[in-house]
Amino acid sequence: MKEIGEKLKETRESMGISIEEAAEDLKLKPSQLENIEDGNREAFDDIFYLKYFIRDYSKYLGLDYEEMVEEFNEFVFDYTSKISLEDIRKASRKSEKNASKQPKKIASPYTAEESEKKSTPIFIGIVILIIAIAVLIFGIITFFSKKDDNNTNNGINTKKDVAQVLVG
Repeated sequence: MKEIGEKLKETRESMGISIEEAAEDLKLKPSQLENIEDGNREAFDDIFYLKYFIRDYSKYLGLDYEEMVEEFNEFVFDYTSKISLEDIRKASRKSEKNASKQPKKIASPYTAEESEKKSTPIFIGIVILIIAIAVLIFGIITFFSKKDDNNTNNGINTKKDVAQVLVG
């Protein structure tokens, strides 16, 4: 990893690019580039992010990024082959312990179990809808009945007037 970092640092310096300028262009923190150039793998939580940082930094500097990624992959292989079996067992037990923990229940109406869901809001909504329809129908009936009462039908206002018109 140290060799990769040195190659990146030498290339950057030969191009006259400051670490701050490179960090700004790559949208990284200057400390991240410094850690890469120093070969400090432990400064990165995720080795996959480190791999992509090296790839992007190599592209930025015009280096053969595939070759740099291959060098990094070899480093990772060498590094992981030196991990003891006891460390692997510890990591496996820790992983199993974390997997056995039950996930926290999320308080959301969309994720609640069927028995936990409340039907009250739906019931209230249906009642309000029925009342609104009833009021609308009552209003329509009232409107048309008043219109019929006020309708003059060519000057005819009462049943008596209708009878006189028919008789002649």
